[in-house]
Amino acid sequence: MLQQLTITTDETARLRPLIEVAIQNEAKLLAHGIQRTSDKLRSFEQRFGFTSEDFERRFVSGELKETFDFIEWSGEIKMLRILESQQRTLAGAQIVD
Repeated sequence: MLQQLTITTDETARLRPLIEVAIQNEAKLLAHGIQRTSDKLRSFEQRFGFTSEDFERRFVSGELKETFDFIEWSGEIKMLRILESQQRTLAGAQIVD
């Protein structure tokens, strides 16, 4: 569903470039966050010998104990989903005149 956000200002010519730069900067921050989180997930996968998908299935089902490492791994999986969702939302944003 397409939604529209309206910003009103007396300084349209000045505001538009600021918004464009803010969106670009946020996109860069999200990409960096996704990369860092993905790196952490790969580290857990290498350390424990199974994929994040397998880990999550086993952790949620109670097959794996709630250790500090596993709680952190679960949190990183959730963080990746949040960051990717934000990235998709931002990628779909358009500034129209």
